[in-house]
Amino acid sequence: MNMDPKLTEVSQFFERFKAAIVRNDLDTCAHLLSQLKVLLTEFKSLPPLFEDSPNAVHELTVARDIYEHAVVLSVKTEDQDAFERDFFQLKPYYTDTGGRLPPSPQEYPILGLNLLRLLVQNRIAEFHTELELLSPVALENPCIKHAVELEQSFMEGAYNRVLSARQTVPHETYVYFMDLLAKTVRDEIAGCSEKAYDYLSISDAKQMLMFSSDHELLEYIKEDHPEWEIKNGFVFFQKAKESAPCKEIPSLQLINQTLSYARELERIV
Repeated sequence: MNMDPKLTEVSQFFERFKAAIVRNDLDTCAHLLSQLKVLLTEFKSLPPLFEDSPNAVHELTVARDIYEHAVVLSVKTEDQDAFERDFFQLKPYYTDTGGRLPPSPQEYPILGLNLLRLLVQNRIAEFHTELELLSPVALENPCIKHAVELEQSFMEGAYNRVLSARQTVPHETYVYFMDLLAKTVRDEIAGCSEKAYDYLSISDAKQMLMFSSDHELLEYIKEDHPEWEIKNGFVFFQKAKESAPCKEIPSLQLINQTLSYARELERIV
């Protein structure tokens, strides 16, 4: 089959893009990606037109591969807006190509990654909408299951399970969103703690926020809660109470569960 010159050009650019990703040259990646996206507009076989052409399957496959790489790049550059844009451009390649393409091995990792992003952004209704669109086969995939279990733990306030899930990520691209989620969870617990208590001992605060060392706790306070006071082995929340407006928080009972669970664990370990 004669290779269309446009397709050849796209393939060459894409090879350069993949080489740049491997050497972690993200600026070059971004530059090449914007050129690739312009080149792809020349192909009428791609969504939304899906026109038939002799090279349609080849064009669709290359374009899908490019958008998958774009999504992974957005995770590497920690750009959630780019993730959303690229994911929406990629999605029709999964949903609307009507079995013309062989399934992509990246499909489930990326769908799971998107669920994770919605969870991090607290877009729970959209999370459930996306979930309802998935096939029973997809729901059995470890990448999707990971996100579903996380959401359940998150909604139940089983924050310890959320934090420990970072150790079992199904795909290395998940670490970025898992770290963000851990931060969301800690901020949530921190918000509860300062409403519920006047002060906590450093060791209780450390258990509550699920840090493994005093140093990690103190770094977190310095970075995120400079208004908390630390003296004589205690963390005082008084100033935070005066300044912070009350936001929606899970009940006090949850905090106590978290704390007693942490203590239980210490006993077991």
